[in-house]
This record gives sequence, C-alpha cells and structure tokens, in this order.
Amino acid sequence: MARGHTRAMDRDPGSAAPSPVGGWNDGEQVAWYLERIGRLEARVAGESMLVDLLPPAPRRVLDLGCGDGRLAALVLDVRPSVEAAVAVDRSEVMLAHARERFVDDDRVEVRAWDLDDPIGPLGRFDVVVSGFAIHHLDDERKRALFAEIAAQLEPGGAFLNLEVVASGSERRHADFLTAIGRTADDPEDRLVSVEDQVRWMIGAGLVDADCLWRWRGFALLVADARADSPR
Repeated sequence: MARGHTRAMDRDPGSAAPSPVGGWNDGEQVAWYLERIGRLEARVAGESMLVDLLPPAPRRVLDLGCGDGRLAALVLDVRPSVEAAVAVDRSEVMLAHARERFVDDDRVEVRAWDLDDPIGPLGRFDVVVSGFAIHHLDDERKRALFAEIAAQLEPGGAFLNLEVVASGSERRHADFLTAIGRTADDPEDRLVSVEDQVRWMIGAGLVDADCLWRWRGFALLVADARADSPR
C-alpha cells in the first residue's frame, strides 16, 4: 500500500473533541457515530470486501446489530435476489434511523432484538451479516451466537462479520483508536483476537472460517454453513 494512501486512511475523520461514551441509546453518541462512519476509508474498504464475498443469489438475509441499516442496505443494493431482510438492533435510537431508511422497502423487517437473546425465533437465512456489533457481547455469548448462526443458516449459507477485534498490544490498540478518530474506547467493547474468533466459529460448526480482510483493529471474519446442514 502506498504511503500516501495509508496516511489518508489514518487521518482523523472528525474533530479532536472527546468521543461520546453514553451508550447506543444515547442520541449524542449515535449522531456522532452516524455522521462519521461513511468517511472512514478503512470501514468503507471493509464493507466493499464484504459485498465482494456475498453469495451470488441469496433470498433471505439477517443483519445482526443493524444500527441505521447501512450494511443491510448495501446487501440489498448489490443482490436484487433478496426477497426478505430482517434487521435487528437493541438501540431504539438506531432502530428509528433504520425504520426511516427502509420505510418504502417492504422487503425489510426492522425489529428490536438484543443479541444477548437467542436468534432462533428470527428464522432461517441464506446470509447472516453483522457490522461492528458482536464485539459488544461477552465471550461466552459470542460463542453461543456463532453456534446459533450455524443453526439458522441454510446449507451452504454464509456468515460475514465486519468487526472490531483485539490488537496485538496496548500500543497497537492506542494507534488504532487514534487512526479512527477516537479519544476513548467504547465502554461496551469486549474485544477478542481474530484467531480466537476463527477457532470459535469452527467449533460452532461453521466451515472455511477465516479472516479475509484486516486493517488495524478492523477485520472481516467469514465462514460458511456446512453444505449438508440439516434443514
């Protein structure tokens, strides 16, 4: 990667003001987050890789921790085969933005759902995506969620998780925060290494688990359901 481009990705996309840490039902934190995410070049690059790895013709899609619906909208834009998308989040502030985004799209169901709760009642899907949400769960719940995703995916379905992951050292993590324009960690973060999460996905029954893109503390973790998964 060219040195100049690296600097462009590292540039603080916002101000040097302290990062809001009021939580995801806090209007100030949500507004701060939504105003800046589309200007983080590294995030956009990760989203582009996720889109490239989508199956060619999925029919049902689940977005876990959908926020304002940005990731679900990207999937719908590039996969016209999608007949139904379920977008869930526990933040009512975020859900209001998602409902506004999809108000005229009857393919999309926006639902309040806490990822601490089992996802079985949401149904079965060809694709499960998530963007910067699962790292808020404790490690035991992450592992349980991976198993639930394996159970809810149709045979050969795909799980694509664009995520914040643990850095190799405190200095690397501090550099990452600076690069994305944060002055403090999100108090809800429960960061885990790429290696641990790939191992957990395999243990949950998913196959071909891997990290297929990474930039500092951002990573795209992917895995597939077994082709012979029971319906």
